[in-house]
Amino acid sequence: MSQSVTIERIERYFEITEEARRKATPSTTNEIDSERLSTMLRMCDDYVSDARHFAKEGDLVSAFGAINYAHAWLDAAVKIGLMDGHGDDRLFTLP
Repeated sequence: MSQSVTIERIERYFEITEEARRKATPSTTNEIDSERLSTMLRMCDDYVSDARHFAKEGDLVSAFGAINYAHAWLDAAVKIGLMDGHGDDRLFTLP
């Protein structure tokens, strides 16, 4: 398996993160948790945007890092119970 950061690898991580973003659904039960989840989703979306910018500029290492951070925000929201990952242990580290 190649250890290189390629645009193809980054695009694959974009696809996985977008799939996870669509699949996970909010499971908050109060306003404070809803606000926390909103912040986490905004961070995810901001990192996706950053990753796209870095990829466009040809900075593949930064793009790879940013898209992984984006997915980590989703994964964390599922892990702590602010989102439901619907049993998908491919996309999320389940509780």
